Amino acid sequence: MCRLFIIIGFLLLQIKVFAQITFCGIKTYPPLTFSDGARQKLEKDLSDARDIYLKDIKNADAIIWYGRRQAYLGRYDAAIETYSDGIRLHPNDARMYRHRGHRYLTTRCYNKAINDFKKAAAIIKNKKDEIEPDGMPNEKNIPTSTLQSNIWYHLGLAYYLKRDFKSAEKAYKECLKVSTNPDMYVATANWYYITLLEQKKTKEAEAILNTISEDMLLIENEGYLTILLLYKNKADADQLRLNLLSETQTINNTTIGFGLGNYYRLTGEKQKAKEVLQKVTESIQWGSFAFMAAELWSE
Repeated sequence: MCRLFIIIGFLLLQIKVFAQITFCGIKTYPPLTFSDGARQKLEKDLSDARDIYLKDIKNADAIIWYGRRQAYLGRYDAAIETYSDGIRLHPNDARMYRHRGHRYLTTRCYNKAINDFKKAAAIIKNKKDEIEPDGMPNEKNIPTSTLQSNIWYHLGLAYYLKRDFKSAEKAYKECLKVSTNPDMYVATANWYYITLLEQKKTKEAEAILNTISEDMLLIENEGYLTILLLYKNKADADQLRLNLLSETQTINNTTIGFGLGNYYRLTGEKQKAKEVLQKVTESIQWGSFAFMAAELWSE
């Protein structure tokens, strides 16, 4: 889930590939940049996906992958248009709404994202869940999320970013039910936990925290586990802060950075919170969920 941004974070250098615009009238972000090798690989993948799509523009899988490959290169408006075409052709395919909603999230169109995820949630009701293939597989090539977990996860995030914590809690509660592997579970638990804290639901938050342990076998979401263990007093907040402020920004640092800054905020250490959250929002990883959440509390 965070892996896409982790990979691109390490590859980002100084080659512009697609100019960004002001998203939903809120804020303008710099264009994505990639190394030569990364750009060529992403462009090749997009070209292949386009060829498959053009052979049958009504094929749902082809539409999904064409939109995903567009988005990986930062072509979010184009991806949204692709998914909108897909919705017109396949109005009962939850995947179309799930992926368009994701890109509405990226472009800070939170209300549109919520509408898409709610539509997707209605479509999947009482249906069997399915593994969602990864566009950028992890080192073990094992997908860690499903269609349903992604729908609820992203819906929860959209509500969180609007500070509608009551609705976010409901979404994360549903997400936890379909978070069937440690990676998806720890990611969901992280957002669920801080959403409960925002509502002063300490008893419910503690119950979530009690399900987290140091020996969880993860493939890609170690950052979320680090923050949850911080809340369990099994990590040193100030040492994490020193490490964060001394290292070059990567998506992993952004993930941990928001978690740490938010920890300081929720525990009343406002100056440390401000310092860390500002560090996050100064990074180039504006497409990550952690960056979006850091923006929320830096306003």
